[in-house]
Amino acid sequence: MFAVIRTGGKQYRVVANDVLEVERLPGEAGAEIAFDEVLMVGSGAQTTVGTPLVGGARVKAKVLEQMRGPKVIVFKKKRRKNYRRRNGHRQELTVVRITGIESGAA
Repeated sequence: MFAVIRTGGKQYRVVANDVLEVERLPGEAGAEIAFDEVLMVGSGAQTTVGTPLVGGARVKAKVLEQMRGPKVIVFKKKRRKNYRRRNGHRQELTVVRITGIESGAA
């Protein structure tokens, strides 16, 4: 069984025991969280697509750690104008393991 979830403005296709790095979510390591924005659920040849969400579907996950991503250098320059700006950015990330998928179908 798989599901497509939306979190942090991105969409992820997940199955049980997947490990994902998503944008920062509240919760300490070991906490249980649930993703309620499920866009699609599939099992074998049967697929349920939400409009826009699948009613009653949830994806449960466990927070493994809170971390920061790699540094990205942001460099702006305007030629011949003596304008240069250098900046860095590290995105806050949460590493989660998918523990279960509930389809919401009775």
